[in-house]
Amino acid sequence: MPQLDPGDPDRVALHARDVEFDWSQLPMHWIPGEPFATHWVNFLHLVLPEGERWFVEVFKQALPLINDERLAEDVRGFVGQEAVHAESHQGVIDHFDAHGLDTRPFVDQVRWMFRKTLGDRPLRGKRAESWLVQRLALIAAIEHFTAFLGQWVLDAEELDLAGADETMLDLLRWHGAEEVEHRAVAFEVYQHVHGRYWQRCLSMLLATAVLTILWARGMRFLMAADPVLRGRIRPRWRDLIRTGRLGLTPSYRAIFGAIPAFFRPGYHPSQHGSTAQAVAYLASSPAALAAGH
Repeated sequence: MPQLDPGDPDRVALHARDVEFDWSQLPMHWIPGEPFATHWVNFLHLVLPEGERWFVEVFKQALPLINDERLAEDVRGFVGQEAVHAESHQGVIDHFDAHGLDTRPFVDQVRWMFRKTLGDRPLRGKRAESWLVQRLALIAAIEHFTAFLGQWVLDAEELDLAGADETMLDLLRWHGAEEVEHRAVAFEVYQHVHGRYWQRCLSMLLATAVLTILWARGMRFLMAADPVLRGRIRPRWRDLIRTGRLGLTPSYRAIFGAIPAFFRPGYHPSQHGSTAQAVAYLASSPAALAAGH
């Protein structure tokens, strides 16, 4: 079990957990009777594998710029965790592809965004460092959202009461707990290598816009491609309000209410989320226990 640092209760030694998940019994609507809530979460499976592989590559490039060994150790742990996250969500995509929900058209677009639009460029010197810093700022903003979602799913008892698939819940909570566990790393890396307040704020505005557009497009894609629905039901904003009230998705007020904190000059990710709760879940996660962690 990971141990909390008595000198800093929000810090643990980060390490990857070699988890595995069996999706052979996963139903298409793994929250029974709730295709909208199911696909609201399924959107994460579409974007996380490519997104987290991108995180890994950017952080590997940033590592030589970090002259704080404690932070460098956290980065190495972060990279290991994100690599496992990518492969674990890839398993869900592979399951969907094999069972009638072809994710490839949307995933191909996501891959293009991360590898081409946000990927490496033939730059040198200061221009190359500036492009790296821009991407680090964007990752810090995205990690604000992933930490929020991680804490939400750890708290979302309504998913259990709704009969959500246990294996999927373990994937989401294992991943969410690790997001809470390492929620400060991306922010601290950005602060260490650059740290300009204005760029941090711009990165959050960009991340919010891009994620909102992607989520809306992803929901339309999933509901249309769902082999059970056959395009008979379309996502609606009122579905987000309804499922948010039921606790099956985060409410839109909670989502957008989490954003302003990032703009505070004194913001730090440790101000939000519970490391102790994350560590406790990781000590009981079926997948983590099976992996020997």
